[in-house]
Amino acid sequence: MGTSSKSKGKLTLPVLIERDSNGMYVGTVPNLRSCYTQGATLEELYTNLREVVALCIDVERDHFKTKTAPSSIIGFQNMEFSIA
Repeated sequence: MGTSSKSKGKLTLPVLIERDSNGMYVGTVPNLRSCYTQGATLEELYTNLREVVALCIDVERDHFKTKTAPSSIIGFQNMEFSIA
């Protein structure tokens, strides 16, 4: 399976998308080290995610000598917590 921007395969990875206090969309790819980006719109975020994921996969392969395996989300939910 191709895992790099240089190969022609596809890879499915979970992406956590949040909206910060400034209204920016923030996307984080938990399977890749320090792989996150932001955008003012979802469209911009998706474009930025495609670019940063390709770069992060290249770093995983070239620097850390690891392959990125596909994975899927089991679930996320918002929970309320009491804080002191």
